[in-house]
Amino acid sequence: MSETSARLLSLLSLLQARRDWPGALLAERLECSPRTVRRDVDRLRDLGYPVRATKGPDGGYRLDAGSELPPLLFDDDQAIAVAVALQTATTTVTGIEEGALRALATVRQVMPARLRQRVDALQVTTVDKYAESRSKVDSESLIAVGTAVRAREVLRFDYVTRDQDDPGEWKPPRKVEPHHVVTWGGRWYLVAFDLDRNDWRTFRVDRMTPKTPTGPRFTPRELPAPDVATYIAERFQRSVWPCRGEVILTAKAADIARWAGRDALVEELGPDRCRLILGGWSWTGLAAMFGMFEADMDIVGPPELKAAASQLAGRYQAATGE
Repeated sequence: MSETSARLLSLLSLLQARRDWPGALLAERLECSPRTVRRDVDRLRDLGYPVRATKGPDGGYRLDAGSELPPLLFDDDQAIAVAVALQTATTTVTGIEEGALRALATVRQVMPARLRQRVDALQVTTVDKYAESRSKVDSESLIAVGTAVRAREVLRFDYVTRDQDDPGEWKPPRKVEPHHVVTWGGRWYLVAFDLDRNDWRTFRVDRMTPKTPTGPRFTPRELPAPDVATYIAERFQRSVWPCRGEVILTAKAADIARWAGRDALVEELGPDRCRLILGGWSWTGLAAMFGMFEADMDIVGPPELKAAASQLAGRYQAATGE
């Protein structure tokens, strides 16, 4: 029985890791016969896992989405990632506090002792120096906005603007084509095309009250930027910093993000490569900021940043007497 249980867990782990599995390959990985794989698949179905047989020359299996959430199987790294994410889940979203705590307790309870000790050692306390000026977003509003983005349906919502002097003043609902939900500086934003103003706008989700039902489906428009990351960076940084530059660093995005600052934009380009966009008060100061990261760097632009970096390089070389 223990051998069968271990094989079932191995089968479940394989099905979660890849969309489609040929039956013969599963049998090879599990070191059993195709007939045993078929019996084990039936056992998983009895436990509530929606495993579907796929057609093809060899035949195979796929783990589909079901009507209920069956028990999940995580590897060590996944289990730790889930536990840490649950500890910080309520930082910017309300309405999920109890669910997050119960989920964390469930995950921790079934962890082996070696992982439980690692998670218990990493008790996260979030101290947010911007908390007084920040509002958490309601989980239902966030889900409603995200659903409209995914379905590409026109979204209507009431919106409280910063300059709305009379809270009792009625304003018609905004009507937009929602395109992306993004986070910036710890807040949630919706990037959308405003149909009434015929222009692109960025809305804080915590100030939105979505209305149902949503409107008709739409064909997404092209953003006025190469991608949403660039659009958001330009939208927020151009009003704050007179100088803004971009470089490519040979470093992990997560390592750079730890020290780049709240207003920085870090985009992962590969395992050890990332894009960094920063703003500053002067080109020379901005070039020095990019130079503080201990990583090889390619300056993308603009030309003013390249000129400032060249000037700094000459200055440092002269200071060393070389």
